[in-house]
Amino acid sequence: MAETNLKLLIWAGVLCCLIWNGFAQQGGSDCIKANAKSCGECIQAGPNCGWCKKTDFLQEGEPTSARCDDLAALKSKGCPMEDIENPRGSKQVLEDREVTNRKIGAAEKLKPEAITQIQPQKLILKLRVGEPQTISLKFKRAEDYPIDLYYLMDLSYSMKDDLENVKSLGTALMLEMGKITSDFRIGFGSFVEKTVMPYISTTPAKLRNPCTGDQNCTSPFSYKNVLSLTSEGNKFNELVGKQHISGNLDSPEGGFDAIMQVAVCGEQIGWRNVTRLLVFSTDAGFHFAGDGKLGGIVLPNDGKCHLENNVYTMSHYYDYPSIAHLVQKLSENNIQTIFAVTEEFQAVYKELKNLIPKSAVGTLSSNSSNVIQLIIDAYNSLSSEVILENSKLPKGVTISYKSFCKNGVNDTQEDGRKCSNISIGDEVKFEINVTANECPKKGQNETIKIKPLGFTEEVEINLQFICECQCQSEGEPNSPACHEGNGTFECGACRCNEGRIGRLCECSTDEVNSEDMDAYCRRENSTEICSNNGECICGQCVCKKRENTNEVYSGKYCECDNFNCDRSNGLICGGNGICKCRVCECFPNFTGSACDCSLDTSPCMASNGQICNGRGTCECGTCNCTDPKFQGPTCETCQTCLGVCAEHKDCVQCRAFDKGEKKETCSQECMHFNMTRVESRDKLPQPGQPDPLSHCKEKDVDDCWFYFTYSVNSNGEASVHVVETPECPSGPDIIPIVAGVVAGIVLIGLALLLIWKLLMIIHDRREFAKFEKEKMNAKWDTGENPIYKSAVTTVVNPKYEGK
Repeated sequence: MAETNLKLLIWAGVLCCLIWNGFAQQGGSDCIKANAKSCGECIQAGPNCGWCKKTDFLQEGEPTSARCDDLAALKSKGCPMEDIENPRGSKQVLEDREVTNRKIGAAEKLKPEAITQIQPQKLILKLRVGEPQTISLKFKRAEDYPIDLYYLMDLSYSMKDDLENVKSLGTALMLEMGKITSDFRIGFGSFVEKTVMPYISTTPAKLRNPCTGDQNCTSPFSYKNVLSLTSEGNKFNELVGKQHISGNLDSPEGGFDAIMQVAVCGEQIGWRNVTRLLVFSTDAGFHFAGDGKLGGIVLPNDGKCHLENNVYTMSHYYDYPSIAHLVQKLSENNIQTIFAVTEEFQAVYKELKNLIPKSAVGTLSSNSSNVIQLIIDAYNSLSSEVILENSKLPKGVTISYKSFCKNGVNDTQEDGRKCSNISIGDEVKFEINVTANECPKKGQNETIKIKPLGFTEEVEINLQFICECQCQSEGEPNSPACHEGNGTFECGACRCNEGRIGRLCECSTDEVNSEDMDAYCRRENSTEICSNNGECICGQCVCKKRENTNEVYSGKYCECDNFNCDRSNGLICGGNGICKCRVCECFPNFTGSACDCSLDTSPCMASNGQICNGRGTCECGTCNCTDPKFQGPTCETCQTCLGVCAEHKDCVQCRAFDKGEKKETCSQECMHFNMTRVESRDKLPQPGQPDPLSHCKEKDVDDCWFYFTYSVNSNGEASVHVVETPECPSGPDIIPIVAGVVAGIVLIGLALLLIWKLLMIIHDRREFAKFEKEKMNAKWDTGENPIYKSAVTTVVNPKYEGK
């Protein structure tokens, strides 16, 4: 048993080595292909690459780049783990305030900057090329979070009836929003159009009153900040009540100019670092970048604030902003937009909504009577969704998201950035992977920021790149180990100074092609330089690299390799050894030039526990039968031999019952086994014992059956157990047999007589029936002979009338 366990352990070890080497070769190929000359270059080749700094690690002919390989491959080549440089990335949380838990109406009154909805807030990531670092973000909507709402209204003539309803909006909206937050501010602005042709009429009369008839309208303007954000609803009603409708010529309005100024003029508008809502109310379409050319305006919008006395003064100078420009500014300033538009322009603004993150569209009634409910619904829709966005990523850095939302909803890729249907107090989590695919040229640190759209809070991540090994900082400049100080000795190898080459920087670049150096690269009595498998550099052979990175040349003259050994089953060294310098080094329990000869004898073990059944020798795991009568994988097959039972039948019979053919020679021929008598067949040994066992049933000379078992133990000793009483058949009972025979004869005779009698009766009846039928068919005339003719002829006169 112990021997079997040892064999299993050896095979498991061999299998693990093969699997380990396979993974090492698969992962190590990229490390070797990098051809790294230093530890820093090595760790940038991939997350699985390590650098061996052990001084005597390299074999003769191996280049410095051979120090860079997969960790398992380095270990298998003899590099101790403490000599392997393999720095790993890490993360460090610098600021980790818990998300805020409070209720609306509570006594505690927090400033907006004291409310936390995302955690953590600041951290450091140390990134190694190809190795992702994972961070977890927690987001929780705080109850009673402050809100700033700015109402931006189209004051073109078509919005005349809407203005009347908006004049009382301030106090009504303050009352409704008070159910959501105790800290609410509201502001108001209006817009019409650029003050140039062909958008408005520039005649003096139209500039004073753009409306027709007796309508009293105010002069046209581009954008006007009527009321900065305030918590006084009555003031909103008062100032808005003084506003008058204006007019323009074309249908689309200059609303994009107004949105841009609201977004970038934070000081004039009065935005706080809280939830910022912009309600854009109109019943018309919009102009965008390029439309300004109609009025001779070609300069692109600069995205800066140009308010003087709360009026936009550069509408005639800068073109309308583009949609992308608006998206950028709205996102930078954390403004969420609600488009309150009439039914006619729903489709247009829904398309615009798809381009502007964190925006919503509501249907405005013809007179804006539903504007409060529209704002409440849109706010609930916007606040129930959180979408993460990140700042511009440094070159070579990638980021991926995974969301863990309510009710077990998880998403990845682009959908991993957001969670929907979030109520106040709900907590959601995000898992973010940051990966560096290359090192910055100067290795400087970078900073990225991640924030939820429409919120002012953000997560600041400082990226630090691992581009050098720790051992490089411990390098010794002008080290004596590098040929009289011609290089820096770091990480177990020399980094040569400019103009020096060689493993130890022993040559200058001018000496590389010297013929005198080639003499050191030739074997005795050979004209081949480095065995034609390498280059002679500074009098030393540097072996070539093969396309298959798992195949290498080695040796002082590159005369060795690990791929030209004998093969078996298509595998180098039969897969049971390692090829070193064209000779197989076999694993334990294997031998032969191709390691194809197994020393394991278990395949040769016969069923009786003997190797090759004692009839042959085990060679390379296969039986070579020495007895020509025996064949088979374990020399147990014999076509001309009796079976075990027949072979030992006579000896068991003579020893157990003192009869049989070997009765006279029993003591000489039948003493090669130990015999035990048992009372019945149930007492015989049963299958399941460790020794091979044969159950036998044979006939003796008296035609009696006797039962025995035959087994051979591990020491080759035979043992027989025999039932002491044979089973003999009893003699036949004569009387019943004779009586049965006589009775059978009598019964058979009676049966034959009965059958004969039955046949005779049937025959007679058929004959009688035939007679009766013939009798019925006979016709006899008893009155007249049919051949008799009368002698009298009677003639009748036809004219005789009988008178």
